[in-house]
Amino acid sequence: MKDKLLTIFKTVFESDSITEEVSQENYPNWDSLKHLGLIVEIEKEFSISLEPEDIVKIKSFNDAYEFIK
Repeated sequence: MKDKLLTIFKTVFESDSITEEVSQENYPNWDSLKHLGLIVEIEKEFSISLEPEDIVKIKSFNDAYEFIK
């Protein structure tokens, strides 16, 4: 599951250098548009629907992982 999620992050942020340590604080290209793209891809890949209050809580790879596991 982590590998799939990491692939989504790399695809959305268009960077192969993304690691599981990525967060809004340490990755300046994580803007609101990329965030929405990330949520859409996560929902699609894992067949889940995140609530708006959960979407705003996802600020790192680990946050996203916790929501889908």
